[in-house]
Amino acid sequence: MEISQLLKGVLDLAVLAVLSEEDGYGYDVLRRLRQAGLDEVGDASVYGTLRRLYKAGLLASYVVASEEGPHRKYYSVNEQGRARLAESVKTWQTFATTMNSLLGDAR
Repeated sequence: MEISQLLKGVLDLAVLAVLSEEDGYGYDVLRRLRQAGLDEVGDASVYGTLRRLYKAGLLASYVVASEEGPHRKYYSVNEQGRARLAESVKTWQTFATTMNSLLGDAR
């Protein structure tokens, strides 16, 4: 099974989860996802997901000056984003329980 295909379905959830812990800018979110074990996630996928979640009204953003280069655009999860995260967590937990049950005999 291709990890990249699985990531497409859960990247929104993963990004919202990371940002719910602490605000972050694009590369920071990518780094934290990879540190969590999602090594296969691509730069373009994360940046695209951040833009899409922002346009959907699930994230807020603000700019912070950087001494090491250009200003950084930080993202944070807003109230709508927290509601979507809670809903997505329930969906994921139900799905994971079902898959674990189905795969129980195959292990």
